[in-house]
Amino acid sequence: MSNSNTVAQDGTNDGPGSESAVLSRSRVFTRLGRAALDMLLPPVCLGCRVRIMDHDALCPSCWRQINFVRPPLCDRLGLPLAIDTGAPALSAAAVADPPDYDRARAVAGFDGLMRVLVHGFKFHDSHNARRLFGRWLAEAGRELLADADLLVPVPLARWRLLARRFNQAQILAAEAGRRSGKPVNPFALVRSRSTAHQVGLTRAQRLKNVAGVFRIPPSELPNISGKAIVLVDDVITSGATASAAARTLKRAGARKVDVLALAIVSERYS
Repeated sequence: MSNSNTVAQDGTNDGPGSESAVLSRSRVFTRLGRAALDMLLPPVCLGCRVRIMDHDALCPSCWRQINFVRPPLCDRLGLPLAIDTGAPALSAAAVADPPDYDRARAVAGFDGLMRVLVHGFKFHDSHNARRLFGRWLAEAGRELLADADLLVPVPLARWRLLARRFNQAQILAAEAGRRSGKPVNPFALVRSRSTAHQVGLTRAQRLKNVAGVFRIPPSELPNISGKAIVLVDDVITSGATASAAARTLKRAGARKVDVLALAIVSERYS
C-alpha cells in the first residue's frame, strides 16, 4: 500500500508537507495576494497616472520622454560622447578639468519627465518611484557597483534633513544596495555645514560653496580606508559636490571613489 508521504526513489519528498510543496503553495498565495492588491490599488504609470500592467513602472509614452544616458560615454564624467571608439575614452571636459572622483554614471539627462520625477521625489515627498529608481541605478551603475566595497549616500546638512525629514540620496543608496547586494553606510560621510543651493551658481562658485563641507567621523575611518566606494546622489550638476565628497573620502584612505546618480546635467541635456 503506497503512502503519499513516502520518499521517492530519487531521494526527494514530494508529499504535501515537503519543502517543494510548501514553496509551491507560497508562490500561489503570493500571486493571489498580488492580484487582490492590484484590484484594490491598480498599477498606474508613475509619470502620467494612466493604468498600466505593472507597478513601479512607466507607460510607453512616458518612457520615451526619459533621455537615458547610453554609450558611448566619457569614462570619467559619464557624459555622452559623439563617437564610439570601441575603447574607454575621455571627453574634452574630463581632460581639461578632471574631477576628484574616478568615474561617474547616471541614468538619464536632467530634463523633461526625469526632472519632474526627481523633483517630486526630492521636494514633494513622493517616493512612489523609489523601486523604479533602484532598478535604473542598478543597471546604469552595473560596472561601478560590481567593483564597489561600499555605497555611501551624499549627506544633507542637519537642518535641511530635519526640514525635509529624509535624505533622498540615502533612499537611492538603499535601493541600489539592495539590488546589487552591496553594503550601504549612511554615516561614513557627514556634511559639516550647510551650503547655499547650487542652482544658478557658476562652476567656480559651486566649488567655493562646497569647499571643506564634508568630513569623516573618526569612528568611520576604518570603514573607509582601502575601500572602493560608490557615492550615491540624485543629480550630478557641475560635479563640484561629488568632487568635494570624493576628496574627503580619499584623504581618509579610500582606494577609489565613483559616483552614481539618477540624473546628470550636460550641454546635451540642459
